[in-house]
Amino acid sequence: MSDISQLAGLEFNGRQTGSLDDLRSANWVAERFRTLGLQPAAPNPLYAGVSQPWMMSTGVLVSTLTPTATLALTTSTTVTPLQVGTEFLPFLDSPSIDLTAPVTFVGYGIADPSRAYDDYRDIDVAGHIVLVLRGKPTWYEGVASHQSKAHLAHRHGAVAILTVTGPVLTAYEARRGVGLAPLGYVSQPGNDDGARDSLPGAWLSVAAADQILSDTTGGSATLGTLQDSLNHELIPRSRTGRIDARLRWEQRRTQGTLHNVVGYLEGSDPVLRQEIVVIGAHRDHFGRQAGLLFPGADDNASGTAVILEVARALTMSDQRPKRSILFVSFSGEELGLLGSTDFVAHPPRPLSHTTAMINIDHAGVGNGRLTVGVTGMDPSVVREAAARADIAPLVDVYGFFPGGDHVPFKEAGVPTVTVVSGGSHPHFHQPSDTTETIQPEVLTTVAQFVLSVAERLTGGP
Repeated sequence: MSDISQLAGLEFNGRQTGSLDDLRSANWVAERFRTLGLQPAAPNPLYAGVSQPWMMSTGVLVSTLTPTATLALTTSTTVTPLQVGTEFLPFLDSPSIDLTAPVTFVGYGIADPSRAYDDYRDIDVAGHIVLVLRGKPTWYEGVASHQSKAHLAHRHGAVAILTVTGPVLTAYEARRGVGLAPLGYVSQPGNDDGARDSLPGAWLSVAAADQILSDTTGGSATLGTLQDSLNHELIPRSRTGRIDARLRWEQRRTQGTLHNVVGYLEGSDPVLRQEIVVIGAHRDHFGRQAGLLFPGADDNASGTAVILEVARALTMSDQRPKRSILFVSFSGEELGLLGSTDFVAHPPRPLSHTTAMINIDHAGVGNGRLTVGVTGMDPSVVREAAARADIAPLVDVYGFFPGGDHVPFKEAGVPTVTVVSGGSHPHFHQPSDTTETIQPEVLTTVAQFVLSVAERLTGGP
């Protein structure tokens, strides 16, 4: 809890990737690694000559919204400003914008020629702001990413895009604890300047979306009823409202440096010590955006605190694991897994020697259960580890999770174990993700499980 309080406090200012706060938090983790008895990882030649032996660093684009961000709903007689953070939040990499335009609801914002389905059929959005539901209808099997929706809207002439999480959640969304509030979100993940050409936009609350839909050409409706219809009928429900939206904010972009921190615990077996298990968690969050601080206590100061605790337990043990361990504090996860992708591309030890990767994310809030994703290994490995930690009834094991720093490892052929605390994470990607919301008993269960899995995978006691 002390580690989380430190990381999520004002000293590190939200730990935005590429910022000086990112560097300060990286130095803090490196010092903790040193005091725990870990060693700097053997340097990759790519990083030869760097002043900090614990660091693996790479260039990154830093996007910051200035404090004055406004969004108002307007009619011919009224202006209703929305509250930033609770009713709307610009995409954190949205281009600067200052415009007023009509808002048109376009369902999930998809077009599927194979089903003769098109949310843009018989509706003109040129010069309009489109409002789209996050995700996809239950019947749709294709890709429905934000990027694909934004590109489709742009092709139809839309000038901006508003996204909202509908109140009808899928089983996966409910299991991951997806909330309905506006989220901190990067619309164009990646380490380049392509975001300059992306469609400006923001995330809305359900209440704000309902206000837009209260007076439309198709008659008044709620977001929930429209979403339910779209999920069960292959009939577009697109409609133009009689409400305009005024969007105004400024985006500033600078070049920065991303910092991964890597600590090494050498294995005890003369042969097996050549093999590596990576235990990682991302450290970065969103920093200060639109005048709001995003502390990132659950996401992911909690995971960082867990790897520090597991490192402490293993370094204090009388019996060292047979295989070696790399503890990695990644940055850049929130920008599209930049840090873990760079690590896999330039590993400090040969990736061919890496036998498994354990990733911890969102480890501090929930219902007391653990949601665990496993790829490339028999799930019985983690079930046995849960039993050894005496928490087997609390662990739910699934297959691949589509997001997180384990993904580049999985794609490189490394077996992975991903650990998320189960149940709702109501403060996900919001300024309310503070230390005060963390549940110590959840952290304890996660740390017990990760330690047991680490011992199982490294041939420890």
